[in-house]
Amino acid sequence: MAHYAGRKAKTLRTALGAMRLARAYYHCAACRHGFCPRDRGLGVEGASLSPAVTRMVGTVAAMVGFAGGSDLLGDLAGLPVNAKQVERTAEALGCEMAVDERERVGPAAAAEIAPTLYLGMDGRGVPMRNAEVADRPGKQGDGSAKTREVKLCTVWSAEGRDTAGVPVRDAGSISYSAAIERAGRHAVLGDGAPWIWTLAGEAFPAALQIVERFHAKEHLSGVAKVLYGVPSDLGDAWATARHAALAAGQLSQIVAALGNQSRARRDPPKRAAVRTCIGYLRANRRRMRYPAFRAQGRCTSTAVVEAGCTVAIGTRLKRAGMPWSVRGANAIIALRCCTLSGRFEDFWERRADHRAAS
Repeated sequence: MAHYAGRKAKTLRTALGAMRLARAYYHCAACRHGFCPRDRGLGVEGASLSPAVTRMVGTVAAMVGFAGGSDLLGDLAGLPVNAKQVERTAEALGCEMAVDERERVGPAAAAEIAPTLYLGMDGRGVPMRNAEVADRPGKQGDGSAKTREVKLCTVWSAEGRDTAGVPVRDAGSISYSAAIERAGRHAVLGDGAPWIWTLAGEAFPAALQIVERFHAKEHLSGVAKVLYGVPSDLGDAWATARHAALAAGQLSQIVAALGNQSRARRDPPKRAAVRTCIGYLRANRRRMRYPAFRAQGRCTSTAVVEAGCTVAIGTRLKRAGMPWSVRGANAIIALRCCTLSGRFEDFWERRADHRAAS
């Protein structure tokens, strides 16, 4: 049992300047630890910043670097918060947001969810501290790694149609994480990497899996460059013909065209490129039924995922001279995704309600 042991003062940095707060202090003689119950209710437990200033720190840290965030707080709000404190506060807040979205966010009402939700998955390398990539294989000349991959899931709907009847992403529908268990249909779009389908199978076993048509075309264009060189009118024509066959669902014709490349039989790099592409097409053939997908009104190609990697990950975490720890990167990713997805205000309301209830 902890007993009242007087009052202790604490100075908080608030949006209106420094504030000295005296709180009741309780101490346990057995474990020799003490605490101030009022701190939890006020949202300042273990912190020297008020909730309002903590929110400001989270806002700037989600958009710019920690040093830049410190400058913005000083220039715009007159708050002297150094870069290290911005970093510590933002990482703690990001970790809290990640827990909040796992444990407290429930699914939206069925009436608010589009009939079909699309999930796009992709990865983006982020520069890491040396300790985080020690003994990990990578793409450096010596086989070492400088980055670790952040895997991003982008969720959106596309119920609208353009004048040609092609599905168009619904404005304001993009989210970088979501409670989607109650959607009627799911469709997962990816570039064909095996890890995407593994995750999709585990998390969304009933979802329709689609290889983004842009990435499939990229594979064919890459083979054309290996076979014919760059630049090459013949290579461009070959790739264009294969792209048309892909859109028409003629995968067997594409495989046959690749197999008929006699020039590749005597050249190991060309032969390897052809075999890799054929393997890619065969492994993903059920995910490339583009005519059937179009007949069902499904998206088959979109820039949402690529843009998501750049906006949510690259813009903030891939700056020069900014190596990350895994914990720090994950925290800022959670903070940034919450902000970009329009859930920042919801988090603060849940945070206030939770602290008041406790």
